[in-house]
Amino acid sequence: MSSETTDAIEWRREMRQVPYREALSEMEQRNAAIAAGDARELVWMLEHPPVYTAGTSAARDELLDPRFEVVEAGRGGRYTYHGPGQRVGYILLNLTDRGKDVRCFVHGIEQWVISSLDTFGIESWAVDGRVGIWTTDIDGREAKIGAIGVRVRRWVTMHGFSVNLDPDLSHFTGIVPCGIDEFGVTSLKRLGLDISPQEWDEALMAKAPNFLKHLAEVAGRRSCDV
Repeated sequence: MSSETTDAIEWRREMRQVPYREALSEMEQRNAAIAAGDARELVWMLEHPPVYTAGTSAARDELLDPRFEVVEAGRGGRYTYHGPGQRVGYILLNLTDRGKDVRCFVHGIEQWVISSLDTFGIESWAVDGRVGIWTTDIDGREAKIGAIGVRVRRWVTMHGFSVNLDPDLSHFTGIVPCGIDEFGVTSLKRLGLDISPQEWDEALMAKAPNFLKHLAEVAGRRSCDV
């Protein structure tokens, strides 16, 4: 694990696979500490062993084959898969001084991930009414390359996003990812790119100033655009 601090934010990069329940417990503790003013904000980049997580809107019939542990995540959204080769970014920020606008916070995450993917020449986009980050797959069809799900407690955010670097895509077939069954799932590897977790983390951190600027502008009620 490596960790560094930029202003009030701790940036933690985990190279080991962190069990999902362990990460969830630590997020909950850190959320409370940030809200109480006892800890810095945190952006935590990591991977999990294979797991299916259920959001607050998860429908039981969308869990098709529970071959891995299923964990109630407490975040918004439906079923999501996490596993090796998928980089997860957990964002624990205090929105009290950042505009208290969850919609704009999620919009900022979308644009942050999109701009980070652009670093590697991947064009991607968000779609109104359809959660996640989308791109063109090798068959020319639209497919999901990243997922987003957040929770806000005491105006401190939890959970965040995931991006598929090189996961086993067959693991997604055990669920209806995010409740959307008419589109496939893809990865940077499937699109012909070998991107290491370290390379992805560095690209993400390089684009972070625009994301934080967006949140500052939300606090000033200027816009929801990055």
